[in-house]
Amino acid sequence: PDPRPSPTPEPARPRKRSRSLYDRLEAFVSNLTAKSTFAHRLASLIWLPYAFRSGIRIKRESESTFSAVLPFKKFNRNWYNAMAGASLLANSEIAGGMYIYGRCGGDFTVVCKRLTYDFLRPCFGPAVYRVTPKQDLDALIKAGDEFNFDIELDIVQSVPMMKEKRVGRCLATFHITPKSLHQRRAARRAQAAAPHPGGEQP
Repeated sequence: PDPRPSPTPEPARPRKRSRSLYDRLEAFVSNLTAKSTFAHRLASLIWLPYAFRSGIRIKRESESTFSAVLPFKKFNRNWYNAMAGASLLANSEIAGGMYIYGRCGGDFTVVCKRLTYDFLRPCFGPAVYRVTPKQDLDALIKAGDEFNFDIELDIVQSVPMMKEKRVGRCLATFHITPKSLHQRRAARRAQAAAPHPGGEQP
């Protein structure tokens, strides 16, 4: 007989969950809209019709700087020809969410949890949203877990040949979750719901 000890069998590796066609399509669209303003505009027509009709424009100025401009168009104005408060408020969430989405990329879900808006004065021209992050977003992303992220937005009236006027101030909290974490949770739920041999439950 062979005196050498028999090799220890390697433990079975868990099978990697294959991504569905929907998962691959969602990842493609998410990454494309995070990098291209044209793709984001086109996607808004389908998934964010209010943002598309309001005409808000997100401009990526640098790797970490964004500006958002809400045009002074009929859809956004009220009956006395000022920017409607509902438009200023609703587009605050869109501007803040797209700032975070542009920084995180398409591998995260971004959901607004809390939004407060202070109306300071009427707005009689295009509104510019300026975002100030309250935490280090890159460090929170690097940690790899879900987290809450706070931002402050200053909303100013921007009319050519006139001094800018601050018309509003907004504080928002967004919940950011890696999509990989959603997938792991879904896999655990599916495993827990799967029938076990002999009908026994774990």
